Amino acid sequence: MKYLKLLLVISAFGLAFACSEDFLELNPQGALDGSALQSPAGIEASLVSAYSLLDGWNGQWGNFGPWGRDAGHWIWSGVASDDAHKGSDASDIADITQIELYQWLPSNGLLNDFFTSRFEGVARVNATMLLNNSSESIAADRKAEIDAESRMLRAHYHFDMYRMFKNIPYYIESDDDFRKANGTDILPDIIADLEIAASNLPVSQAEVGRASRGAAQAYLGKAKLFAGDFAGAKTALNAVVSGGQYSLAPCFHDNFDASKDNNSESVFAVQFSVNDGDPGGNNANYGTRLGYPHSGSPFGCCGFNQPTQDLVNAFKTDANGLPTSAGGDVQGANAADVVDPRLDWTAGRDDVPYYDHGLHAPSWIRDRNFGGQFSPKKTQYHSDQVEFSSAASAGAWGPQASAINYNIIRYADVLLMLAEAEVETGNLERARELVNMVRSRAGDCAQSPSGISTSIDDAGITWATYNVGTYNDAWTDAGAARAAVRLERRLELAMEGHRMYDLRRWGTLASTMNAYFAANNSRSDDDIAKRKYLSAAFNVEGKHDAFPLPGTQVDLSEQDGTPMLQQNSGF
Repeated sequence: MKYLKLLLVISAFGLAFACSEDFLELNPQGALDGSALQSPAGIEASLVSAYSLLDGWNGQWGNFGPWGRDAGHWIWSGVASDDAHKGSDASDIADITQIELYQWLPSNGLLNDFFTSRFEGVARVNATMLLNNSSESIAADRKAEIDAESRMLRAHYHFDMYRMFKNIPYYIESDDDFRKANGTDILPDIIADLEIAASNLPVSQAEVGRASRGAAQAYLGKAKLFAGDFAGAKTALNAVVSGGQYSLAPCFHDNFDASKDNNSESVFAVQFSVNDGDPGGNNANYGTRLGYPHSGSPFGCCGFNQPTQDLVNAFKTDANGLPTSAGGDVQGANAADVVDPRLDWTAGRDDVPYYDHGLHAPSWIRDRNFGGQFSPKKTQYHSDQVEFSSAASAGAWGPQASAINYNIIRYADVLLMLAEAEVETGNLERARELVNMVRSRAGDCAQSPSGISTSIDDAGITWATYNVGTYNDAWTDAGAARAAVRLERRLELAMEGHRMYDLRRWGTLASTMNAYFAANNSRSDDDIAKRKYLSAAFNVEGKHDAFPLPGTQVDLSEQDGTPMLQQNSGF
């Protein structure tokens, strides 16, 4: 059994902190006075409790349940980008539509759900560190490892918050008042914790899912990219590559197949499980369960998180298998469409096999006039994988329960982050080599007529012409190299929670999103690809480089009538 979600064990030690509106007034240290928690077993249970919030879900619904808390940020980085629409229909969870249209308000309850879930994770980590620091019964080497694992988790939860809000406090184990002021850049604190973690974590862990040295180095490289320290990012990411611990999985789809969880490409992942005795399926992919085909599909609900026409078109390739900007829209099955095979591992298209569930059909879409014609695919399971899906004990959400892990960082991401750092430090040919590694793997497999992996040249593939090639000409122009790396990130990591945050750190969010909305609005009203509701989108501007802090949390941070949390500019 995957250990990270042993919620019954955790609750026995009293570590299930409430995720409520008065979170900033909690003092988690005071909840840990039980003598059992002073023992090595109690401290280890506290650490497991900290890991268990990686999926953002503790079983409490809050404003909108698990959706805004999801580890994969499908709302915040997918729907808020040019990769995904909210989907479903216009009336269902309209607060997500507000995020998609950049009509951002501090009162949006989804923001508070995210905020409280991540800071609950921080509280659990700091509680573990306090216990570990005071313990005299844990061996010194294990004590150092617990500290390193805790620092990795603390950095992760804060980094998740930083990507969302930027302007937040950094909470450490010695804090006794959670009404801290914001306004100081916390990336140096995140980096400092990750550096300690990378120096003290073991190369490998006996228990699947625990943080390792490579995971901390990869995360350190990512944090340094966000800080604009490309040389530092290069050093950290090169350490992951040269360590030889990870490699690209044989097939791109292996990263979205529960039977291949924790493969050679998985660097740091949220561990999911089903059919494990939990009556509510809480250990499965709770936060992504809205993102399944609806209506006439085998899943029955709920039609959210639909890929955009813009994303689908990005997979078009030319005669050399390289990305092309040729006009025209990729729709359903069409053998004349020359596309990267990753498209049909990423988006469900009409008359194209949806794994082994049969052909994707118009009836699978809840409201095609609203959300478009495509369905998400990376978090869905194969019909023959009963042991990894459809937990019979998961109630109404059973058909959407899945054990497909979510990779917070996978090796392809590491290679592309390193390629980016190489471009920015002037090593264009090394960047090309790294991108070509990812593209070469993309051509190693495609979805077969029966839904399993096959050669991209399989004669049974009648719905597209697959072609994906490598960049064979030397890269000599930094601008062109930068654009190629950024596009490859979009193709490889589509629908995995990276897109909007990438646009932000590249400084291209406003230009990309405004162009995306304008292109949609310029389509004729009867164009199948037009989403008419997008005409209500607000102009994207500088203030959108951070989401507004939840108004509830700003109010709760007051000291002597003055909020310690200052709202982000423009909100």
